[in-house]
Amino acid sequence: MQKQFSRPVPQVCWIKWVAKILRLAEEKILVEQLRLVMFNIRSTVLPVVLVSMLIMWTLFNGKNALPLGFWCLIVILSHLNLYRYARHFLNSGIPSGQAFKIVLVLMLMLGIDGALWGSLAWITLDTNTLAGSILVVASIAAMAGGAVSSLSPVFTVFIAYVIPELTALASKMWSMGDPAFNALGVAGLLYVAALLGQTLNGYRATRASIELRFDNAALVNELRLETMGAEKARQEAEQANTAKSKFLAAASHDLRQPIHALGLFLGVLANSELNITQRDVVTNANAAVEASTEMLSTLLDFSRIEAGAIIPVVKVFPIQPLLNKIEREFESQADAKGITYRSRESDLAVYSDPVLVELILRNLVSNAIRYTEYGGILVSCRKRGDHVNLEVWDTGIGIAPEHHQMIFKEFHQLGNPERDQRKGLGLGLAIADGLARTLDHKLTLASIPQRGSVFRISLPLVINAVFPANNTTMVRTSGLKNIRVLLVEDNERVSSAMVNLLRDWGCICDAAEYIEEAVCLAQSHAPNLIICDYRLRDQRTGLQAIATLRELLGNTLPALLITGDTAPERLREEQSSGIPLLHKPVAPNLLYQKMVAVLEDRNSGEGESNSDAASVEATGSLGSDFCMTT
Repeated sequence: MQKQFSRPVPQVCWIKWVAKILRLAEEKILVEQLRLVMFNIRSTVLPVVLVSMLIMWTLFNGKNALPLGFWCLIVILSHLNLYRYARHFLNSGIPSGQAFKIVLVLMLMLGIDGALWGSLAWITLDTNTLAGSILVVASIAAMAGGAVSSLSPVFTVFIAYVIPELTALASKMWSMGDPAFNALGVAGLLYVAALLGQTLNGYRATRASIELRFDNAALVNELRLETMGAEKARQEAEQANTAKSKFLAAASHDLRQPIHALGLFLGVLANSELNITQRDVVTNANAAVEASTEMLSTLLDFSRIEAGAIIPVVKVFPIQPLLNKIEREFESQADAKGITYRSRESDLAVYSDPVLVELILRNLVSNAIRYTEYGGILVSCRKRGDHVNLEVWDTGIGIAPEHHQMIFKEFHQLGNPERDQRKGLGLGLAIADGLARTLDHKLTLASIPQRGSVFRISLPLVINAVFPANNTTMVRTSGLKNIRVLLVEDNERVSSAMVNLLRDWGCICDAAEYIEEAVCLAQSHAPNLIICDYRLRDQRTGLQAIATLRELLGNTLPALLITGDTAPERLREEQSSGIPLLHKPVAPNLLYQKMVAVLEDRNSGEGESNSDAASVEATGSLGSDFCMTT
């Protein structure tokens, strides 16, 4: 018999038709209702069997011995069959598409069981005392009452059980012709009505609970899918951002190499004898190199922000020297466009990183000049409570409210669909916003289209700040004559240009492509200075080359690291090395100044760790590199 329940029973149309008449719930809910009913049936079988045996033992007499014994046996077998049926589906689960048919089978089995209990009245009421009759009526009523809690999850199953049971009881009472029993029959009908009401309430509560559980499960699943979708989108965005950063770093590195070599060759050429025409060509070529350098420097600034390779060095400083410096730098650009540049005097002092604040202000002013054709630019400093608002006003094209957030995104430009290179790369405001967030300063925008804009950055105010007198000290400029330089560079063009430039400055220059070659040259002629590219042959780095040479010649050996690599992980690695770093393309005058500074630090005993320029670069400060490469 166990095997027949495991065979799939084909769904037939009449079952669906009956299910529709009985107004059964949809299958997934009905399955849960049936599971509750079967669990209740399995747990009540033993008490029912014991009660039936107790009833037979109490009411057994010579008049009803045979029918009562047969009744007890059939009731026990019926409940054991119900137990087996329920246990089967509780253990194996209810097959898909079989719930409606299982309801019909249960209705049949429980209808028979209810009729058996109702037949107890026909077997015993005529053959027992008044006390026995009371026991029979009470037992049948108790079985009906117990069915309310056990069968209420499927209302039709309860009806199939209780109607035959109490109908048999009521009909027997009416057939006895006793007014008292007739009254009990009517009371039985009222009892049936009360039980139906209670069961209906229980059925509705159970169904609502099951539906709520499915709704919650659906919401949880939907939330899980949305979370997975959001996580996937986040991962894709991170991958796209990483790919973009790697592409920018690779493109920047590959572009820096030839531009760096070109700048060095132009430096050598500029120091040679040229006629007027040749001098003009060199000047124009230098201008083109400087324009390319400015774009690459902007990409480097952006890469450093993304890499998190910026460590602010905050201190108290006055605003006015910064305003003066920016005015000297940009006033000529404003004059060239026919617009006015003004800045208001200020005696306020703030607490921040002056180098990073300078770069923020430089980007804001550059952006204002770029998008202003008439009127002018005003840079002012206003005290607002315990903060200072550094403001850049312009009378440019203005920015519509819907673009206020987008303009701080990288490569986003307004009014430049043709990507005119004279309008930059669209990174200036992104850099300013990134630096403001790094410094935990608030950068805001107010603008009216076609009338102008004002950018404000809020800086902490310092009251009664005292600054030491600005005593300018003379820097020794001993030059580079007869300085022996060991150059480690694997790019032939860059190496050739660098050697020519260094020798033109009076240096004695040895060049190597490999670390082993550099070690051999250093053993033959100990250098005064190492200049090393970051990327070398055999996937080795300039940091490894410098470490090897310093192990040979001493840890105080001066060194410069030159790189065109702007990948975020590379910037963090270079930052932690503490070696003075220059980014390609390097202007010849900057290279000269840096070499002199490093050698003087060595000679003065201060060391690189105390060199202001070296410390700025070692911490990855953007302002220093900006000055180097513009």
